[in-house]
Amino acid sequence: MDILTLLFALATFIAVVLFLEGAYLWWTSTHSPEVKRLNRRLEEVATGVQQEHKAKLFKDDSASGSAAGDRMLAAIPRLGGLNRLIVQSRLNLTLAQFVGWTLALAAVGFALPLMFDRPFILGVLAGGILALLPPLYVTRARSQHMQQFERQLPEALDLMGRALRAGHAFPTAIKMVADEMKDPIGGEFRILFDEMNYGVPQQTALLNLASRTDSTDLSYFVIAVLIQRDSGGNLAELLDNISAIIRARLKLYGEIRTLSAEGRLSAWILGCLPFATAAMVNIVNPGFMKVLWEDPAGINFIYGALTMMVIGVLWMRKIIRIRV
Repeated sequence: MDILTLLFALATFIAVVLFLEGAYLWWTSTHSPEVKRLNRRLEEVATGVQQEHKAKLFKDDSASGSAAGDRMLAAIPRLGGLNRLIVQSRLNLTLAQFVGWTLALAAVGFALPLMFDRPFILGVLAGGILALLPPLYVTRARSQHMQQFERQLPEALDLMGRALRAGHAFPTAIKMVADEMKDPIGGEFRILFDEMNYGVPQQTALLNLASRTDSTDLSYFVIAVLIQRDSGGNLAELLDNISAIIRARLKLYGEIRTLSAEGRLSAWILGCLPFATAAMVNIVNPGFMKVLWEDPAGINFIYGALTMMVIGVLWMRKIIRIRV
């Protein structure tokens, strides 16, 4: 290989690297979230008009999407807590849609085994498992939303403490959190500031915030602010202490999750292994397990095994679930 070929290859390599670096710098300088947020704020300052959000940050509390549907569902007892869970998950889902999906999946799971001439117990089991999917999905979405909110809460309290030390009022400190921090905490504090700005009493607005989020750490903040309003004191120092307590609690919670990870993994494996093994054996040799649901003794064995599995899962869940 002569020197010209080596120089050409080196020049090509440098050109490609410079092109990729230039493309990256161009993208970060024009399309990154930080640049978009800065441009939006500069435009708001220049025009004096706050831009409206193109999409709603949070879903409505409406259960069905219509007033008539809400009145009909309101007549059914104990659905308020379920609707609150769906609202806190921040999913684009109403209570009527949630109930519809649950019933539809339960019907599909119940009908499929019967269509293939499987026992009635398998239809009930499959329907119950599929009916649990929407509640698990909503619960997981709410858990992820709350975890993200609680991770952002110490930074929000620190920002409010610095704003109060700089001489800003409490509503201004809330507005700074709403403007500077990302969702979900930015959107929640934006709602809090709007309520206070539109004349809602501060105590009512703070209690509404605690009710929307249902976070223990945020409840400490709300209670502390309400007590400070009546008794006085250094609110900035109080917010710093709450932030330190929340950070220590999250650190301890992370350590506990690390130490209990083996137990949680064992629970998942032991819970799913019998069903996975039965499905594999039934696929490879369908007649091998046929006696299990055709013989009355086999059905009794299934009932006993399911009962012991439920007890074991609840027992292991109680062992590895440590509240902080």
